[in-house]
Amino acid sequence: MYEEGYVDVTGGKVWFEFYNKNSSGTPVIILHGGPGSSSYSLKGLKELSVDRPVIIYDQLGCGKSSRPTDPSLWRIDRFVEELSQVRHALNLDEVHILGHSWGTTLAAAYCLTKPSGVKSVIFSSPCLSAPLWEQDQKRNIEKLPMEVQETIKLCEENGTTDSKEFKDAIKVFNKEFVYRKEPAPEWIKENASYRNQEVYEIMWGPSEFSVQGNLKTFDCTAQLKDITCPTLYTCGRFDEATPETTEYYSSLTPNSNFHVFENSAHMPYLEEPEAYLKVIRCWYQSLSENLPN
Repeated sequence: MYEEGYVDVTGGKVWFEFYNKNSSGTPVIILHGGPGSSSYSLKGLKELSVDRPVIIYDQLGCGKSSRPTDPSLWRIDRFVEELSQVRHALNLDEVHILGHSWGTTLAAAYCLTKPSGVKSVIFSSPCLSAPLWEQDQKRNIEKLPMEVQETIKLCEENGTTDSKEFKDAIKVFNKEFVYRKEPAPEWIKENASYRNQEVYEIMWGPSEFSVQGNLKTFDCTAQLKDITCPTLYTCGRFDEATPETTEYYSSLTPNSNFHVFENSAHMPYLEEPEAYLKVIRCWYQSLSENLPN
């Protein structure tokens, strides 16, 4: 069974997809990356609906959701409120949460408000500390050819991150640390039309590597001890969300597990889709001994 529609949230309407509403398992809600990206690349996770309902939605400002022009909407506490509003509208009294990239930032901030009915959380390629993310990207950049390193450094210093030179350098970075498979899929072009650069720049900044937006000081590492529901951390071996930092987050979280996808960068759900789905499904099955499923 499939349903799609819109939910009213603060600032506009968000578009959602609801797969297999008749499944008996606890639903899982998917939080996409960005900020200001969309759920487009995560469609393959609907395959989890063989066991449980899957809810995928585009956060306000991107994808098929409303695109209001009020910049005050682009802050993490409003996105936390939005998630609560989506859950309420879709009657998701009990839910698993799976966040990817910025979606893990949102998932952590939401879980730390102590909402009821969250049965588990998956942090997929997590960003739970903007300062740690910056440090990791500096180390990643040092693994690139020297001319690419110099281009990134100069463009950031000169404020020319919209130049062709910078975009070409980003392609080299992305091939190493974001998506490693060849050829790049057609959906990447399609996905670009769903993005909202303004949301990204207000919250993160003009560059992936230096956080200049209102998430600059976000760091919940000291609060990870307060996330007590079963938690799974995953990342790719070559992920910009590095295995070292991801494992560090896991070490701070009391009831957590950690898994690395050995042949992936930042998008294991696309680079190793069968392995990704298997790990996620096995994780949920392992919880059935301890949780109502």
